[in-house]
Amino acid sequence: MNLMDTLVWLVNFPVTHGYAMVFIAGFAMLGLLSQATRPIGARSRLSTIRAREGLVESGSDRRSRVVIARLQRLFFRVLAVVMGAGLVLGILGLIGVPVTSAYIHDNGQPAVATVDGDWVRFTTATGVEYTLPNDFFTPSMYPDRDAWVPSGDIVVRYLPSHPQAYVIDTEQLPD
Repeated sequence: MNLMDTLVWLVNFPVTHGYAMVFIAGFAMLGLLSQATRPIGARSRLSTIRAREGLVESGSDRRSRVVIARLQRLFFRVLAVVMGAGLVLGILGLIGVPVTSAYIHDNGQPAVATVDGDWVRFTTATGVEYTLPNDFFTPSMYPDRDAWVPSGDIVVRYLPSHPQAYVIDTEQLPD
């Protein structure tokens, strides 16, 4: 397995599902950033009631809670950065930037595929058949993203180690 193929495969998902990624990542970042910026020393209502009732935590419990709170904040910040990257990749896919398409087209293996509505079906060289979506807002086509794709047989290029990353080869579309 090639490391670059794996990275392109991972990046290809938010690019080819741009419309959904913009909404998912946008709303997820709101919640993640609110969790990541919550102050560590802030006391919850429960800890205020415990302090008032005399059920105060011991020093070691307090230290472990602070460590856990810091790890939680770090986790939420890292997750917010990942969601931010998904948001940016989704927007790039929506506006038509070929983030992963050129790599897949240049390094992909050709296969004959059929188009049925918004679905592309092809069989890899190993004999595994894939039926994958070709989203209306972020079509998996290269080099001409705006080409008309007829129903029927076409040529796709896919990464051999990750066939879910594919592009419709618009250079070989029938006239």
